Amino acid sequence: MDRKLSKYTDEELLRLLKGSRKESEQAFTEIYDRYALKVNAYCRTIIGNKDQAEDIFQETFIRFYQNVRVEHPKSTIIGYLIKIARNLCLNYKRDKKQTVSIDTIDYSIPADVSFEDKELNDLILFAIDLLDNETKEVITMRVFNDMSYNEIAETMDITPARARYLVFNGKQKIKQILDPYIKDIYKY
Repeated sequence: MDRKLSKYTDEELLRLLKGSRKESEQAFTEIYDRYALKVNAYCRTIIGNKDQAEDIFQETFIRFYQNVRVEHPKSTIIGYLIKIARNLCLNYKRDKKQTVSIDTIDYSIPADVSFEDKELNDLILFAIDLLDNETKEVITMRVFNDMSYNEIAETMDITPARARYLVFNGKQKIKQILDPYIKDIYKY
């Protein structure tokens, strides 16, 4: 291969996945490198338990690799990965029916972030955790994974208008939850 795979489009990588074993492995590695952080963050946000989220994250990429070699995804790669992760998360929640505390969510924050920024980040994550599951998923897809409303709609099997509404409504709820804390943190 003449070009670095990092310069390939998602479509080109999908075609390579169906090629020789070497091409397929290289294309899969590039896809993993591009989207692993987003899928992992999604799983951790939805599941809340680091170990269980890691298992679902790994299973997501296994299923992606198995499925994409058989059929071409009807959405973007990130949309397809999140759809697989979402189904696995929903299955896990249905089967386990366990409650998750915000304390079990582990997000890494860069060392150069100030204490106030870390505190604000924790408050935002706490507020997101208080949202209903559907809104939490949509906010996670939109804010953390930068998915379009159409991609969210396709992934969750809802309309783009519903996705927009859930994001807007979720942000409003987060603002309501955070308002007293923000006023307290930034009072002069």
